[in-house]
Amino acid sequence: MLIGVIADDFTGASDIANTLAKGVAPEGGLATAQFPGVPSEPAPENVEAGVISLKTRTAPIDEAVAESLAALEWLLEQGCRQIIFKYCSTFDSTSEGNIGPVGQALALAMNARGVVVCPAFPTVGRTVYQGHLFVFDKLLNESGMQNHPLTPMTDPDIRRFLALQTEWGVGHVAQPVVTDGPTSISAALAADAKAGNMFTVVDATSDNDLLTIGEALEDASLITGGSGIALGLPRNFIRKRLARGGETTLEVQGGPGAILAGSCSGATRGQVDLHESSQPAYAIDVPKVISGDITADTLVDFIVEHQGKQPLIYSSGTPEAVKEIQNKFGRAKVAATLDALFADTARKLIQRGYRKIVVAGGETSGAVAQAVADELGNPAMQIGPEIDPGVPILKLGNGDPVLLALKSGNFGAPDFFSKALSIMGGN
Repeated sequence: MLIGVIADDFTGASDIANTLAKGVAPEGGLATAQFPGVPSEPAPENVEAGVISLKTRTAPIDEAVAESLAALEWLLEQGCRQIIFKYCSTFDSTSEGNIGPVGQALALAMNARGVVVCPAFPTVGRTVYQGHLFVFDKLLNESGMQNHPLTPMTDPDIRRFLALQTEWGVGHVAQPVVTDGPTSISAALAADAKAGNMFTVVDATSDNDLLTIGEALEDASLITGGSGIALGLPRNFIRKRLARGGETTLEVQGGPGAILAGSCSGATRGQVDLHESSQPAYAIDVPKVISGDITADTLVDFIVEHQGKQPLIYSSGTPEAVKEIQNKFGRAKVAATLDALFADTARKLIQRGYRKIVVAGGETSGAVAQAVADELGNPAMQIGPEIDPGVPILKLGNGDPVLLALKSGNFGAPDFFSKALSIMGGN
């Protein structure tokens, strides 16, 4: 294994796994596998890039740090020469963490300084300029992320926000330095490290910037960022003939599928609205879930009843509706209750013979993917075709495999749900 990734949620893990597997022309990508949690066994020998999916984005800081260090230990045991700490391209965290504390723990463990911080993913509108994070033409705190129910982002200045989370200095490599090329970037990072800065926010407004940064990071032991930061990394190993390169393929299959949406982002709500205009959909009543009137069996019965179509189960709601529910029952209780409900639903669907599930939302995806992996004996996930930017098909198991699509809340075209099942070979 050459590159090891520690991802703070499951959708982010599949996002960067997709980037590493796809690579860029003409070299292509790396043979990539995604793991649900820290494996207890060595990785398959043919894996060149391993992505560990954690559920640490909103976990207690001590827990997030411990799990990330355990992931680091396993990846280094597999021979990884480069480690990436992957977080969301909207830098989802709070003023306390978890990005800063986890990144700091990894940097200290690897004796790294001047570690790149770059959440940019221009393909989906996330860019960093003058140290500020934009979502298309809006600053992060004006993009809707300020209303996120778990990690509201109210400051677009990544340098300032990260400085709240770590006791170490935070530097900056501005756009003109990036444009000047890999040598200038490397010199700026070295100067930051010498100055005692543990982290350095690097501007990136295009894929070409990310490729330039990737070339500058050829020998970096630790990198942090969104999935875009991995864009130029596979070619470094392919050009050294340490990796094979080329494209990855994966067979899809027919049969019924289901859609589970737990994200409350504007993009997902739009996808839900479009899908339920022509397909069966079930809106979860959270109070009835908490009272026990709605269970996983309720949801599975609805899905089975509409087999042959594209049934959707969703808990997505407006920021106002979500806040009202959280105020009434408590944010942690609502999140845990819905995660458990979706996980149990996925488990029961697998037991009923369903082999294709589309999931929207980071927390929901983590719960569902872990439940499916546990049901199948915790296999490595193979990376398949890309549905939309940042969202590949994942294949679990061999003889009777399960296909998953784990979508971050803000990702995907308006018709993502139907498109995903179509590409997966479903109804």
